[in-house]
Amino acid sequence: MEAVEFGGTGQGIVLLHGLMSRATTWWTVAQWLKPYGRVVGIDARGHGRNPQRGPWRTEDFVADAAGSIEALGLGPAVVIGHSMGGLHALGLAATRPDLVRAIVVEDFVPDNRGKSVEDYRWYFEAWPERFESPQHIKAYFGMPGADEYFEERADGWHLIARVEDLFEIAAEWGERDYWHFVDAVRCPLLIIEAGRGGMLPGQMEEVARRANGTHLLVPEAGHVVHDDAPDVYRGAVEAFLSSTSTSPV
Repeated sequence: MEAVEFGGTGQGIVLLHGLMSRATTWWTVAQWLKPYGRVVGIDARGHGRNPQRGPWRTEDFVADAAGSIEALGLGPAVVIGHSMGGLHALGLAATRPDLVRAIVVEDFVPDNRGKSVEDYRWYFEAWPERFESPQHIKAYFGMPGADEYFEERADGWHLIARVEDLFEIAAEWGERDYWHFVDAVRCPLLIIEAGRGGMLPGQMEEVARRANGTHLLVPEAGHVVHDDAPDVYRGAVEAFLSSTSTSPV
């Protein structure tokens, strides 16, 4: 288990990152979440400071997160997940409702069957073999926070996660759907959709309908809504926390 304690006291608030990311990328969000409870980010296997590599089934990641919540005494927790982390939040709520008070899912759809990770291999292969600095990373990708996915090594900056691991993790998403998780959710749910995130349309709204949750579309935001539209994201999450009786302690 690799966890980052961001601070705060009271109820657990667990932050689950997306594919290729790590717990520390939640730092800005964690600062305004601290009045609502004890905020903890978890590095998924194969990411950040978590050295565990495989197996990569979604159920393994969900079990890891459940184990972390239990070990740290965070349950029942508010679980907030971005992309892959949103899938894991759904899995937690579905399979371990005793550990979950409410969930926020940011820009993830439960059915990507037919998509292939091989369609994106060219994108990773086009990257420089190494990056020279955080500024090089930001200039190459043209987006704020891109350097947070990289670490410095002796010869330069490299992606923290192994690309082949990422492909293996994501391959499952094109082979199965996760509507069974959605249909088993019984806790309050907020799903936030990025208007420019590239996800298949309609599914996030359907998630909210089937789970009796709330759906918010943020038209101007890219995939990482909490970075692209931070004020909108914060307002939605804080309103959700207040409506689910998880107001500041």
